[in-house]
Amino acid sequence: MTRAAGVVGLWTVLSRILGFVRDMATASFLGAGPGADAFFVAFRIPNLLRRLFAEGALSAAFVPTFIETLQAKGKAEAMKVAGATITFAVIILALLTGLGIAFSPWVVKIIAPGFLGESAKFDLTVSLNRIMFPYILFISLVALASGVLNSFGHFGAPAAAPTILNITMITAVTGGTYFFGAPAHYALAWGVLAAGLLQLVLQIPFLVAYGIRIYPQWDWRLPELKQIGRLFVPAAFGGAVYQINVLLGTVLASLLPAGGVSWLYYADRLVELPLGVFAIALGTAVLPSMSRQAAQGDLTGLTHSVSFALRIIGFFTIPASVALIILRQPIVALLFQRGLFTVHDTLQTANALLWYTVGLWAFSGLKVVTQAFFSLKDTKTPVLISIIAVIVNVSGGLLLMGPMAQGGLALATSLAAAINLSLLFHLLTKRLGSFPTKEMLVSLGKTIAASGLMGVFLYFAVDFGRWEKGLNQHNLLILSTCISGGLAIFFLSTFILRSSELRSLLRLTTRR
Repeated sequence: MTRAAGVVGLWTVLSRILGFVRDMATASFLGAGPGADAFFVAFRIPNLLRRLFAEGALSAAFVPTFIETLQAKGKAEAMKVAGATITFAVIILALLTGLGIAFSPWVVKIIAPGFLGESAKFDLTVSLNRIMFPYILFISLVALASGVLNSFGHFGAPAAAPTILNITMITAVTGGTYFFGAPAHYALAWGVLAAGLLQLVLQIPFLVAYGIRIYPQWDWRLPELKQIGRLFVPAAFGGAVYQINVLLGTVLASLLPAGGVSWLYYADRLVELPLGVFAIALGTAVLPSMSRQAAQGDLTGLTHSVSFALRIIGFFTIPASVALIILRQPIVALLFQRGLFTVHDTLQTANALLWYTVGLWAFSGLKVVTQAFFSLKDTKTPVLISIIAVIVNVSGGLLLMGPMAQGGLALATSLAAAINLSLLFHLLTKRLGSFPTKEMLVSLGKTIAASGLMGVFLYFAVDFGRWEKGLNQHNLLILSTCISGGLAIFFLSTFILRSSELRSLLRLTTRR
């Protein structure tokens, strides 16, 4: 499981680095004005559907069913299930894409009601959304192909796919703007669409290499297909509460003055780095393992998988949270403050980043705990709990957006995630019968202590930078020193404290 998470995590690191380059280019060409707000809202819609259907519900419903069929009935029957699922998905997603394009103005009205008073921004958002909407069709097929490859133990190609999105968007915005004079927001939109197709093409050679042949299947009576359908609907909501809450934050942010949507977007992108590298990577790797344990009735093994995954996530996300909170302004300034992105935009983005980071531990833990329910073929419980989380998010956002603006919306999202994780974890431990709580508390205590020592160093070191100047040699040197010194202090502290997670990682990296 850790090796698989390592493969996914390494590709995710590369993807996030390229993602920051993409965001730097976007910030430079679009800034945080009305054009940027229009693009981010338009991009949020297919991106949300990707998280809901492709990476969330489809994977949660398909992977456990596919693995169960593969183990019980063999490869040939499993391929029939995959073929029927893809055939059905293409039909539904093509219909959804057509409806999304046709009714794009109504979709934008729902997602960004604050744009209705600005006709130019509203029309631009509708136009961009129509260009990018077919992305959901391509990326959902990528998710199904990735689920098949993950079930056979291959994680590289699926994990590499997001790098194509970033490379394509970087090429589109720079090449389209410099060489063809295209508006930056339109160049980015066409880049998103092209990236979806290229990510799907990437999976094909690896499917062939594993001898996987998937053909259209029209047998809708397959019991496995019906099981996927039963699991899919609740998983579509329960497995992506974070994204739903972020979307609701976007709806409320559209009511803020110009820039609110963009500041939330840039802050969310920074939180996505540790979330993607550690939580999503580990969640992707752990689902096949936990599904096999659940299919075999091995609840003890499943319990240890959940415990280990949560301890590893805490080992990385707790120090990442401390670092992001203390270094929020330097990171935003060096990454984005250039071109149309001003010092004011840096401070406003850093404010949103602070309150998103407060909930990073909950966003990360949710990925593992939700996957545990999915491996047990229980998608109803996450739905019921997520309803509570959505209510908390909307209520909190309405209460906090007045005094705290975009920071209040970010804090409401964090509070909703914390409540969601706490309730789900309580129900999961009751379901499993026992849980090594003491072991996890000891582990988290050591990680928190090491993160605290790192935080003291960062608190004093960060004052040596002149962050209002943005990217320059002096600031780059100070931030690099902060990051490298903080990492050294954290890992040295966990080594002295004899952290079991550090020992596990060291054994893995030194093994031939």
